Amino acid sequence: MLQQTRVAAVIEYYQRFLKKFPNVQKLAAAREASVLAAWSGLGYYRRARMLHAAAKQVVKEHNSQFPSTAEELCQLSGVGRYTSAAIASIAFNQPVAVVDGNVERVIQRLLGKNLADETIWREATNLLSTKRPGDFNQAMMELGATVCTPRQPLCLLCPVEQFCATRGEIKSDTSKVSQRKREAFYTLNRRHGNVLLTQRPRTASLMPGMWELPAVTNPNGAKVWLTLKHSITVTDYTVRVLENVALQNAEAKWISPSKLDRIPLTGLTRKILKAGRFLQ
Repeated sequence: MLQQTRVAAVIEYYQRFLKKFPNVQKLAAAREASVLAAWSGLGYYRRARMLHAAAKQVVKEHNSQFPSTAEELCQLSGVGRYTSAAIASIAFNQPVAVVDGNVERVIQRLLGKNLADETIWREATNLLSTKRPGDFNQAMMELGATVCTPRQPLCLLCPVEQFCATRGEIKSDTSKVSQRKREAFYTLNRRHGNVLLTQRPRTASLMPGMWELPAVTNPNGAKVWLTLKHSITVTDYTVRVLENVALQNAEAKWISPSKLDRIPLTGLTRKILKAGRFLQ
């Protein structure tokens, strides 16, 4: 959940997710729609699908026992080099280094130069405390998150300041990707307390199978009920929600408020429905 998402935004979802799926067997046995519904609002739904698939692997291929080595963990769906190293070192005390954005920044500033990916992993391995690898990895990540920050690092408070070649910001070789601006229109249709939603195709490249408000391609001066901002990766959307726009040839269903928490909603749809008090 913490991949690409802030801690403060995750806590509520994490607690609700564990209550619904308290162990790996429950998660593996759940329907995908239930998993996506519990994840709804966190975005990047491929993470939820991969987590679900990994749970099935743990139950089926590992007799419900979580793998303990980075090599085995990498074989699970959705688990890459960083995640496998973090789990192996922190949960199982395996002597493997972790490199995330924070660790990368710390190492590059310590050495005073920008480094390629493999070089950073090699340097992280050289620095690693093999006696307490989990604690060391967490300390490196925390150092980057709280002291060796991207802007205005707190060098005077840094415990490794004397070893640092940079003692400040290091010029990056990469240029920042500019955000695109887009406008989108949706309609909020209500009938007897129910709301009209459509389901994205299972073959869609973005958020397949998720439920959302029907999109409107030609607003034609319809009344705007709500305007809000919403960002997806490198695109900032100005979203205008219209009221009761007639739809033609739209495959949509009327959903009662009691069912909204049990179906996978897109983050934008959840945000709109909360504004309309359909959701808490």
